[in-house]
Amino acid sequence: MSVYGPVVKIHPVVLASICDSYERRNEGASRVIGTLLGTIDKHSIEVTNCFSVPHNESEDEVAVDMEFAKNMYELHKRVSPTEVIIGWYATGFDITEHSVLIHEYYSREATNPIHLTVDSALQSGKMSIRAYVSAQMGVPGKTVGVMFTPLTIKYIYYDTERIGVDLLQRTRLTPSRTKGLTSDLSQVGCAASRIQDMLTTVLAYIEDVLSGKATADNSVGRFLMDLVNKVPTISAEDFENMLNSNINDLLMVTYLSNLTQAQIALNEKLVLL
Repeated sequence: MSVYGPVVKIHPVVLASICDSYERRNEGASRVIGTLLGTIDKHSIEVTNCFSVPHNESEDEVAVDMEFAKNMYELHKRVSPTEVIIGWYATGFDITEHSVLIHEYYSREATNPIHLTVDSALQSGKMSIRAYVSAQMGVPGKTVGVMFTPLTIKYIYYDTERIGVDLLQRTRLTPSRTKGLTSDLSQVGCAASRIQDMLTTVLAYIEDVLSGKATADNSVGRFLMDLVNKVPTISAEDFENMLNSNINDLLMVTYLSNLTQAQIALNEKLVLL
């Protein structure tokens, strides 16, 4: 748990990129490091992207390709100018002496950078993910040390990332660990089933509270009230008409796009003839 500092919000694509760089590491390398990119606000740090940085590490010294890191960041700014350097990551479970040296470099690139550790080798039996921020400690005028303080981590995702995460979850149930993409209609059906299951859970909780089987929670009640207030007041007939109208519009757009693709393909073949 965090005792100091902002909340670190991590997107799934960051963790996937870190694991991929670990699997592609050079022979003999014990860990990989890289730069974390994202945005910073008053109360949180959101990690939205990252890239690995080549480095050589031994018991006595560590060498990081700083020029590569700078060039990669300059190229990344052209694509996502809103993302800035917010810290760095390293695979592994512990913070080493070399981590302090690398952290000093990133302290020159970002204000109060974070350090993210990802136990990609599952040394603790699971993928332990921790975030830290550094603070100097020691007697003024004497040798100054560095203390890494843990931060609270939350996992968030965009809607597009949720599709990939759900697909990865389904691969656990298949012996081959592979799963193909589902159709749009199947995804709508799965989403509707999840909503129905969640509504069933909510109704069961409300019935238990009303009957006295469960103790009422004020925070849950406020969430339910917000949920109810967000539902528009509309009759079943009007909702059905609106849904059918939107479905017809979607089918028309799909038909026109397929027709356009067919005409373009036919035109390309006529040109070749």
